[in-house]
Amino acid sequence: MDWWQALLLGIVQGLTEFLPVSSSGHLVVAGELLSVDPEGFLDFTVAVHFATVLSTLVVFRKEIADLFKGLFRFRYNDQTDYVCKILVSMIPVAVVGFFFKDWIESLFGGGTGIVPWCLVVTALLLFLSEIVGRSRADAVCPHRNGISYPQAIVVGFAQALAVLPGLSRSGTTIATGLMSGVRRDGIARFSFLMVLVPIVGEQGLNLVKSLSGGVPSVSGVGIAALLTGFAAAFFSGLFACRVMINLVSRVKLGWFALYCLAVAALLFVFA
Repeated sequence: MDWWQALLLGIVQGLTEFLPVSSSGHLVVAGELLSVDPEGFLDFTVAVHFATVLSTLVVFRKEIADLFKGLFRFRYNDQTDYVCKILVSMIPVAVVGFFFKDWIESLFGGGTGIVPWCLVVTALLLFLSEIVGRSRADAVCPHRNGISYPQAIVVGFAQALAVLPGLSRSGTTIATGLMSGVRRDGIARFSFLMVLVPIVGEQGLNLVKSLSGGVPSVSGVGIAALLTGFAAAFFSGLFACRVMINLVSRVKLGWFALYCLAVAALLFVFA
């Protein structure tokens, strides 16, 4: 992978991570258009996702600091409750990552075949969430922090399914949360925070493997390209995270669904 390819892919990741349009799907499509070597592409994808996670940490630093303060009071308060629900939501994606990583890697190296179908699924979920969630927009949520443990695990299963390229993580989790009864302002925040630990954990495992003589995380990519993509994803992610979270919270998700259908149609015709 050349540095300019990594730069463009990093920008694509940063700008699409916080929109319900599938950053992984856009990465796969962009990789195909740029004729990127599929070797090591999943490792590159994880690295640029980690970069956008860091941009999320910067944007949500006050909220995260407040969660840690409450957690280390060592009593069950609002912050402890929220952290526990995030941990519960991580269980499905941890199972998928542990048992199905090789299969997932094969999907990322297999071209755009699965992407348009997953974009169609994303669009359907977004449309359904608009229909179901509209009637609950003004409802008072009875659950602490706006989400229950069963809802957290349901959203966690949605995140686990969203490892498929083309199935938007934010779109799937937000749509599933809305359909399960979580209000839009609550599920948007939960969706962006729940991804932090899985991505950081994945990068930590890659680092451990590298230091222990396992498969290096930059295999097939190159350190210069990896750093370029990482920096591009981080800075574009900073911009997108600040701007797009309010956009996702206010704009009708149906518009994003139409965009996903349009991209899927183009892929069906030209890919």
